[in-house]
Formats: sequence, C-alpha cells, structure tokens
Amino acid sequence: MSTPKSSSHQNNNNNSVKSLSTSSMAPKQQDTNNLPSEPSMELLLEALTAQIPSQSAEIERLKTWKQDLEGMFQFLGDRRVLIAVMEPGTFALRYANAAFCRLAGWENTPLVTQSNNGWFAETNLTLLELFEDLDVKMAEQLYRRHLLHWVFKQFYQIDLDSLRVLDEPLTASVKNPQHRAPKFMEFWFGSEQLKITRIDSKIDEFVDIPLKLMPVAEREAWLMQPNQLTTLADRLNLDNYRVEGLLLLEGFDVTVKEQIRRLTQLLIDRNSILRPDKFESINGCLRSLFHADGTLLLRPDGEQVQLLVAKDDQNLQPIVYSMHSLEASHFFKATAANQVWNVPDLRRECETECDRALRKMGTRSMLLLPLVVKSVTREGCGQRILGVVGLLCDRPNHFNNIDAQHAQELIPPFIAALRQAMQQRFTYIHNIHPAVEWRFAQEAERRSWGLPPETIVFPDVHPLYGISDIRGSSDERNRAIQTDLLEQFRLGLAIADALCQTQTTHLGEQLRLDLLDYIQHLKEKVTVDMEVRSAEYLNERLELYFDYFIQCGPTVMAAVEAYRTACDNEHNCVYTDRTRYDQMVTLIGTKLQETWARWQEKMQQILPHYCDIECTDGIDHMIYVGKSIDPKFTQFHLHSLRYEELRAICDCGRTVFRLQADSQINMELAHLVLVQNTAIDIFHNENTEKMFDVKGTRDIRYELVKKRIEKAVEKNEQQRITQSGMLTIVYSTEDEWEEYQQYLRYLSREGWVEAKIQTGMVESLQGVSGLKFARVRILPDTKSLAEYREVTVVED
Repeated sequence: MSTPKSSSHQNNNNNSVKSLSTSSMAPKQQDTNNLPSEPSMELLLEALTAQIPSQSAEIERLKTWKQDLEGMFQFLGDRRVLIAVMEPGTFALRYANAAFCRLAGWENTPLVTQSNNGWFAETNLTLLELFEDLDVKMAEQLYRRHLLHWVFKQFYQIDLDSLRVLDEPLTASVKNPQHRAPKFMEFWFGSEQLKITRIDSKIDEFVDIPLKLMPVAEREAWLMQPNQLTTLADRLNLDNYRVEGLLLLEGFDVTVKEQIRRLTQLLIDRNSILRPDKFESINGCLRSLFHADGTLLLRPDGEQVQLLVAKDDQNLQPIVYSMHSLEASHFFKATAANQVWNVPDLRRECETECDRALRKMGTRSMLLLPLVVKSVTREGCGQRILGVVGLLCDRPNHFNNIDAQHAQELIPPFIAALRQAMQQRFTYIHNIHPAVEWRFAQEAERRSWGLPPETIVFPDVHPLYGISDIRGSSDERNRAIQTDLLEQFRLGLAIADALCQTQTTHLGEQLRLDLLDYIQHLKEKVTVDMEVRSAEYLNERLELYFDYFIQCGPTVMAAVEAYRTACDNEHNCVYTDRTRYDQMVTLIGTKLQETWARWQEKMQQILPHYCDIECTDGIDHMIYVGKSIDPKFTQFHLHSLRYEELRAICDCGRTVFRLQADSQINMELAHLVLVQNTAIDIFHNENTEKMFDVKGTRDIRYELVKKRIEKAVEKNEQQRITQSGMLTIVYSTEDEWEEYQQYLRYLSREGWVEAKIQTGMVESLQGVSGLKFARVRILPDTKSLAEYREVTVVED
C-alpha cells in the first residue's frame, strides 16, 4: 500500500486528499463501514462554519471540504498512518485520524469527537503545542519552502520538483500525557490543496533575480547551493499572499526508530560506557525501548567475569564470577551462538549461580546481546568476547521477535562503545602523560580489535631523576607533635589540679602524678607512635571522667571546657603546631610544583618526554627521554634537558629562599640530581599502580640508587651528602662528571650557583658502591627577592 508521503509527494499535480481516496486505496478494498457517520460530518461542518466570517459566501467551499474529507477518512482504515488537517499559517489542527489521536493520547478526552475513525475538531490547539521539542523556526521555514514551491510554479513557471522541496520531513516528540517515555513522529506537510493568491500583483520579491533568464541546469545548480532555498523562502512577503485551503500533515510513529537512533548516538559518543552516569543513561533508554525492568552488562576480565546489574532505579551492583562458573549459563550460550539470545523463562533454565542470582532479583525473562569480534592470534583467527548486554524483565515470555530485531541493530554500536571504553581504559586508570599517551592509545586500539595484549615498553630511554627534600622534616614533625602533646597534657593536668583542690580524692591525686610523669617523659623524647599512644592514654585515663568532673564545681568545669575547646577540631586533640607544620609542608610542595610546572612547559618544548612528579616532604621528579618516546631525539636534546633540569632545581631552591625571606616557612631544603649515562628500558606493569617499572637486572641498580641516595653519607666525613640550600650531583663515571662539570660552570656563569664545588665519595649503599658526588651552593636571586619583598609590602 502506498504511503501518504509517496502518493502526495510523487504526484504534486494531483489533489493530495483525492489521491488518498483513489490511488492510495488501490492495493486493498475500500472499507465503507469505516466512513464517518453523516451526523458527525454535519457537526464538523457546523464547527467549520462557525470559524468563517461570511457563512453564505463560504458554504459551497464547505461542501467541497466535506467531499474531500469523506474521501480522506475513507483511506484511514490503515491505522499506522497518521493524518491531520491544519489551517495554513497558524498550524491550527482541525481534524485527525484515530492513529493520530492514539499517538497524542487524546482517546476519551474532550478533544475527540467520537466516531468510527476517531476524528476530532479543535479550534485552539496548534501544531507547535502538540510537539515537545519542535523547532518553531524550522517548522515555519518548512512551511515557507512549501509556499515557495507553489509561488515559483504558479507565478514564474519554475518547477522545483527535482529539489524535492515537498519531501522534506521533520521529526519531533509528541506531548502524550498517558506515556512517561516520549513518543516520536516523523511527518511531512501536504500543501497540494493550498490556493495561493497575490494580493498586490506588483510586489515581486524576486525581481532582482533573473530566474527565467537562467538556463535550467545553471538555475538548478544555483538553487541547490546550501541554504539557498531557505534564503529565497525568507524573502516571501506573507502579508501579500492569501493562502486558502487545507494543509495536510502526514506522518508515521517512529518512536522505536528514534529511540534506537538516539541510543546509538549515546553509545558512540566520547564518554566511556563503563562510567556510571553513562551506563545509567543507556539503562534508561534500553528499558524504555524494550519495556524492560532492568539491564545488565557482563564483561570478561582474564579468568573472571564482572556483572553489572541496573534494576529498579538502583545503582550498579558489581558482581564477580569465575569464567568457569558461567560455562553452562545463558551468557555462554548466547556468545557461542553469536546471536541475540531470548530466555523466555529463567525459572525453567536456571543452572548456574549467576542465573540463580538474577532469578532471586525477580528476573523471569532475558534478552541477551552477545558482543563478539574477530580475534587474530598466533594460532589463527577466532572470536573474542567483549561482553554481553542483557535486558531483564520480571514477567516470563516478555521479549518477542520484534525485540530481537531491534536488539540485533544495537549490537554494532554496543561493540563500538565497548571498544572505545577499552581504548580509554588506560586514561581512566592512570593519568597518562601526553608524551607517551600515543603508545597507550595504540595498544588499546590493538586490543579492541581482538588482538592479544602486548606489554607497553619504551626501550633505551635516558633517566633524569632529582629531589628537593625538606631537611630534617621528621625531626620537625616530631617537635610539632611534642609541643602539641605537652600542651594537651598540661591542660589535662590543670583539670587534675582543680579536682584535687576542690575535693579530697586519692584516685585523682594518682591521676595527677601520672600526668606529671607523662609530661616529663614527653619533654625528653617523642616518637611518631607516641602520637597515637598519648591520645589513647588521655581518652582512657582522663577524658573518660569528664561527665563527672563537670559536676565537681566551677573551677573543674572551667578546666574541662578549656581542654575541650583546645581539642575542638577534626583531629579531636591539640593540633596547633602540627597544623602549622602541615601548612608549611603544603605551601612548600605547592610552590615547588608551580615552579617545576613552569620549567616543564619550557622543557617539553625542547623535546616531548615523560615526566612524573611526586610531592611528599618536598618534591621529586622522574624524567624519561629517548627515541622510543619521540623519534626526533638526539644527544643535543638530552644534554639540553639535563642542563634545564639543573636550572629548574636551582629555581626551586630560590623559591624556598623567597618563602624563607617572607617568614612563611622556617624549614631548609636540600636538592639532589642523580646522573646515569646508560639508557634503560621501562615498561607499563598493569598489575601495579606505578606508570612505569624498569626492565632488566642492570636497570634495577638505578632504582636501588634512587631509593637510597637521599640519605647517603660522605665516605670520609660521614655527613649527609645533601646539605641545606645546596645542589648535590651524584654520578658514577668520569664521562658523567666531565659533562656535569661543564653544566656547573654554565650555572655559575648565569648566577645560579657559586663557583666553588665540593666533591667526595659516597659511602657504599646496600648493593651499590663506587658513587661520587659534587656539591654547590644555590645562590638567591637578589633582584627577585627585593622585588618580591616590595610587592608583598604594597599588598599588605
């Protein structure tokens, strides 16, 4: 059977309504029983007559409308076709068939005049009020293009049929109060019955365009330019046209088609399907499309399988099963068949622990979408399971063949979504540095095509490692702990003193003596473990009695309140000096990171390289550079980066000097660089949190030195090789020293360091010997310090 679109749009010279009643009915017999009854048609005529100012002048036209409408409604036996009649210009809806009324949710409402066909008459509702998200401007432009088609044809004898102006559809969601999920309609305007008359024939909007003089081929090419028809349609002076007749709306319910399109778009966008918010949106779309009660996503991960279930608007519930335990499950059956798998009733086939768990959740029927791709291994071609998507329903026999067809359409976008999620996997797990991101993306792409995993390796890279460390941070922390604990114990002693002065209590006297002993012990020595033990002691020996103490008189109560006030913070203890210490450490770390970030920006411009920063009691950096990271690498790039590394560390030293000069910190920092000329191999170990580990026994030596060099001492003097305010360079060979001796000369010439160099041997470390060091004092930037102080004074 021909659709309204084909009958009206392919035969533009015919009356659209008449074509519906004749040619469109050819494939099947007309059903005269479905015609509107005569009384109903008369009521329609009365409704129309009421809208016409001059009834006598228009009665003949009403009779013509009646004949046309009878022919149109004769066609409406096809319940899938949506038809409505509108007033041109205002888009006021006048009549609609039963299918249109059902989609809009108008059954059993005052809008509908009941008849066999369910057509209705309504004077206030417009097309724009019917749709949820119809672009008003787009609808008006479409209407204008229809008018342009007939204006060109009638007044310029130019036929726009080849441009298919009348075939342009619109898609919008329908406001339906009876359905929670939106309904979508794709519709066309049928304008063949419109009669267009120019009120003032002298007004010509296109007088400046030689339309009739253009050759046909040239005119068609001109009209086909982007937005050309829209521009011409905007020229129409609608006030100069009298538009009469009926504007037909012909359409179809495309809810399922639009839901699949939007779901596909959601699946293939940039965000990973494994993100909870993304999966929640997908879950909502799937449940609406399949009228399901929930969804699931099963993903294999080595010998395990992770099952994510979203049901009853609850959060995702991850469940882990072994691969072996699912061998008899419906999931394996679906992937083995590699086709959409319908489970009519889970109660009848519930063989595995996973199936039984789903059954306990209330699931009775499932529709499973296996996501399987071709896999290439050394043994040959095979299949790789990316996962399984499932639709869940609490009723048996819920999913049918139509659901299976729709599910089959969604398998390619689901595969694309999971492949994209795998490509983004490293990004979400690790903060990948831009210099090496390309290799991770490359590996993710390989795996998404079903290729076996390969370890990400960067061979023959040169390591650059350095530290800016707070000198004596542990001692400073212990001193802060000692000060706070002494203050808290003295506040506790004040409570015991007040208690003993208020009343005679032998237990209170012993408690007072214990506190005095503890205070004396704290004055002598404090360790980190005492921080916890002291808090427990006060809680169990003193704070336990506070409820009683506050009843022992105003003096004791005041002492208790003073104690509680001092401890009123997130730590529930006196934390004054420790807060000051923490703030200083945080400030140092923040300023050093800012300084290093500025230098890193410059260093990356020399050549892209990997750089990792860690901030604890100070800051340390790890740089890897080489051809395997950037093929443009040369020795000049390596030496340039080494020299910039030294300048950056000197600037970190000056950052500390500025903080000290402004009395923001009272801590000292020491700086160290570890030199190694020999290249190493690094690889990404997916089983650890580190981005890179070294590969091979010779490279492990470098890692050992990194861990132990910070606390290394001079072989002769037995003092730490790192000193406050100084830069220490640790090296092994004479070649390394010659290179860095040159850098130190450059640094001195630039005013970064003193010219005097201290050298010595490093005491043998566990497993490492033969290291040497050179040490120079970092010079403050006198000019910068003066400017810094001046700015600070102005701000204050």
